[in-house]
Amino acid sequence: RKERTYHETIDAWRTSCPRLPVWEDATDRGLVKTVSANGRSLVRVTAAGLALLREKRPDCYEQLQAQYLEIHQTTERAT
Repeated sequence: RKERTYHETIDAWRTSCPRLPVWEDATDRGLVKTVSANGRSLVRVTAAGLALLREKRPDCYEQLQAQYLEIHQTTERAT
């Protein structure tokens, strides 16, 4: 799974889900966040989102855990 821009994420959600309620629920619950990186708006899973994935979808959690750590280490080094 690769990192997605905000636009790509919203387009994907539109094709499979009622778009805004799902997005609003995910952001209200703190499961995802939008960040700016290299002039792009990206959607990233939060620690709370990873915890929920670990509980409900361990296969997805394993895939995203490594990505999550790499992204946050890169972000911290850049600041």
